[in-house]
Amino acid sequence: MAKRKIKGNPNATISMPVVNPNAAGIDAGSRSHFVCVAQDNVKEFPTHTAGLHEICQHLGSYGIKTVALESTGFYWQQLFAMLQSYNIEAIVVNARHLKNVKGHKTDVVDSKWIQLLHSIGLLNNSFQPDSFCKELRQYTRHRRSLIENSSRYIAKMNKSMVLMNIQLKTVLSDLTGESGLRVIEAIVKGERSPEMLEKFVGKNVKASREAIKKALVGDWRSEHLFELSQNFEFYKFTWEKIRETDQQIETILRKWQDKNGDESKIQEYRKNSKYKKPRQKNDPKFDIKAFAYQMTGGVDLSQIEGVNINTILTMMSETGFDIKSKFKTAKHFTSWLGFAPNRKITGGKVMSSNTPKVKNPMVYAFRQAANAAGNSQGRLGDFFRRISYRKGRSIAITAAARKIAVIIYKMLESGQEYCYDYGQDELDKLRKAKIKKIKKTIGLFQIEGSELALSI
Repeated sequence: MAKRKIKGNPNATISMPVVNPNAAGIDAGSRSHFVCVAQDNVKEFPTHTAGLHEICQHLGSYGIKTVALESTGFYWQQLFAMLQSYNIEAIVVNARHLKNVKGHKTDVVDSKWIQLLHSIGLLNNSFQPDSFCKELRQYTRHRRSLIENSSRYIAKMNKSMVLMNIQLKTVLSDLTGESGLRVIEAIVKGERSPEMLEKFVGKNVKASREAIKKALVGDWRSEHLFELSQNFEFYKFTWEKIRETDQQIETILRKWQDKNGDESKIQEYRKNSKYKKPRQKNDPKFDIKAFAYQMTGGVDLSQIEGVNINTILTMMSETGFDIKSKFKTAKHFTSWLGFAPNRKITGGKVMSSNTPKVKNPMVYAFRQAANAAGNSQGRLGDFFRRISYRKGRSIAITAAARKIAVIIYKMLESGQEYCYDYGQDELDKLRKAKIKKIKKTIGLFQIEGSELALSI
């Protein structure tokens, strides 16, 4: 039994049942890990590979069966993998669930607190993806980071040209499209004539030829030209690395397909795919949706408004598509994503019901999908606009993102297709609601008109 002293009475204690008798707590750090196997037994170990083996052997000598780790940074990941290789159950705990007691905070105190909470069963294991998702996730997160870097170089190139009064952005919608890149490359190579630079702009550009020539007349400053050339080279190099990363991702998916795939599913997808969305500029060149169709057992998630290749690839790498085995219900899934209200009630009064802030690539992907769905003409678009009109766009994005997460969970659970159209009952309900609103508006105008007539 774990015991805790009562404040004001040093002899009295509160007893708590020990759920995990062979439990340990580890406070992971960058230079050393503090391992607590009992409240009076804490030992420090280095973080190198030999030190990780020492930790596992130390835990085995005390008969430890389960270990709790705090998920701070990424220092716990190698230790987590090492514990699994020694067949020791390791759970990763959210740092927000480990609020420490008052007093002097040290690594030793933290490890004792983790061990105490774990031994009495107050800690829950965080979600951990399987080995396939972990490998794929590393590549996709790296790819996302490279795309963010390329965006910064685009902004810097535009800044350099604006400082030289080259207003290319005013005549081209995409600075790094085919026309924009040809013009920038010509400038970097030494071309200064507006007439010659105008020839590199494609014929499909809506701006007039005269407007393009005027936009390409500027003050050619050597310092800005140097910065432009540097950022252009960085941009090209970054995209070369993005393409190499895409090749690695495709290789992993090909290996999965060779082992678990079904060629008939690919043929079925290409035959039955009804809703084809345009490919985005930053999307991989290989067919992500065909791989996802196989992994889901024949479910086309791209049918959902706002859900694009980036959303599907992010979900594939972060959680996988077997979410039913990882989250019991759709509510558990949306709660993990941070789309469920974190309601706090005191004295019967709701003090707060804001959604918690969760930093996860899937959360960002779902929010992007919700924002895109808000501009569509389907059911999700109507839902988004109703919420946005009443409570604002930011709340509408969260609500629509939650709805998209629930739809995906239900589609993967049941294997059914997404339905774009309203049912007849829903249409009748919407029609009645609109008629009621119009009548209410007409009634208000009649009242205002009668009041105006009386005043006159």
